Amino acid sequence: MEEVRVFPLTCAVQNYAWGKVGLDSEVAKLVLGGDPLAVIEDGKPYAELWMGAHPKGDAQIKDNRIAQTTLGQWIAHFPACLGSKVKDTFQGQLPFLFKVLSVNTALSIQAHPNRELAARLHAQFPEHYPDNNHKPEMAIALTRFQGLCGFRPVEEILSFLKSVPEFRALVGKEAAEELRSGAGDASCTRQALKKCFTRMMNCEKKVFVDQLNMLVKRVTEESSAGKDTASSNGELLLRLHCQYPGDIGCFSIYFLNHVLLEPNQAMFLGANEPHAYLSGDCIECMACSDNTVRAGLTPKYIDVNTLCEMLNYSPSPSAAKIFPPVQDASDPCVTVYDPPVPDFTVMRIQVTASVKQYTLAPVDSASILLVIEGDASATSPAAPSDVSLKRGSVLFVSANESVILHVASPSGLTMFRACCLL
Repeated sequence: MEEVRVFPLTCAVQNYAWGKVGLDSEVAKLVLGGDPLAVIEDGKPYAELWMGAHPKGDAQIKDNRIAQTTLGQWIAHFPACLGSKVKDTFQGQLPFLFKVLSVNTALSIQAHPNRELAARLHAQFPEHYPDNNHKPEMAIALTRFQGLCGFRPVEEILSFLKSVPEFRALVGKEAAEELRSGAGDASCTRQALKKCFTRMMNCEKKVFVDQLNMLVKRVTEESSAGKDTASSNGELLLRLHCQYPGDIGCFSIYFLNHVLLEPNQAMFLGANEPHAYLSGDCIECMACSDNTVRAGLTPKYIDVNTLCEMLNYSPSPSAAKIFPPVQDASDPCVTVYDPPVPDFTVMRIQVTASVKQYTLAPVDSASILLVIEGDASATSPAAPSDVSLKRGSVLFVSANESVILHVASPSGLTMFRACCLL
């Protein structure tokens, strides 16, 4: 039945080991909110909620009038739902994957390839790189969120090379001196930074494990004696070493910015940007891909050479990593996070308590709506009956369809909407 073009979804949960456990997880809370009969296990990690049509987590359609059981199958039958521009540009595929992440322990030090490299890696190593698409992504904090992102300003790295002898030992005198003498020249700095990072990442295991153990011992002793360990980034070092003992990724904190996001702040991660999420809950949107090049803080496949070759070695301060949203000019309830890639845009929709009826404006793209807070009843010409929305509800809206929300909760509504604005 093609006339049902707005419908609720049941979305896939990924139980990766780094996820928050049980009802500590925002993912688990949203799942339970959307389906009170869902069983949440106390000791189980609930890491990611996938809202989209990726084959590893294709959403189930919650409408028995629709013959297809998954969103991917439905889009394949009715590609016009994407909007004509999106359908033509992205070959009839939903171009984004929308997620919620609940991070308890650090994710791997990683970067995502651009389209050209993704195609090459997929052709050479399909078992490690499952598709040929790029994977730019954006994280929007739901709770206080921490991550590593991009190379620090050179002065900060040089300061750590001076104050952390164990770090200096891995990078080596020659590479460290090149970084110091190249400061001020952007091209020389990038080359020197690449050399320093590559030296460290390719260090013999025995060497870096010995240095890491010495560093952890020293920082632990200093901390116990009440000394300030900031010059060694001590608190973060001990936390990561506790999660991934003996892992080279523990040293990456001296190269990469430590970024703190408050709720609703965002960071955008373009191709070749080194990063690792450390803790907190976030909304994430990305191009529909699962390609990741990893090099530390992980038990998964590590591809150090590819990572060191591909990275963007342009240093910048952590404040520059925070991506600014824009207030929608035509709707005071909408804040737009529009990254410099065509694949996706995210809107935060905050309907105040005084508004009892809100119209979700039509856009020329399929979109996915997630309710974070509040209750409403949704009506649309493209949905034969009302859809009840509450915390954790996920709604698929075909291109150019409007949805009227009758707000039932006294505190208003908070929602996030992912779409593709070409």
